[in-house]
Amino acid sequence: MRETRIKLNVSDVSDFVKAATECDFDIDLNYNRILIDAKSILGVMSMDLNNVLTVKCYGESPKFERFLQKYAVA
Repeated sequence: MRETRIKLNVSDVSDFVKAATECDFDIDLNYNRILIDAKSILGVMSMDLNNVLTVKCYGESPKFERFLQKYAVA
């Protein structure tokens, strides 16, 4: 499992979900105690996008990792 901390804007959500959907493994998105499927656009939209979110990938995809780097925070 690989974790990346990201910050998304509302305008980035559809691109994020599209990139996650192209992966053949599970990807979760969480903040505090809330955990949702990153491939669910409604789930991602329901998150508080003002906060830093944690992406947990249960597989590897260099393409998705490069995509995440655009939104990564320290």
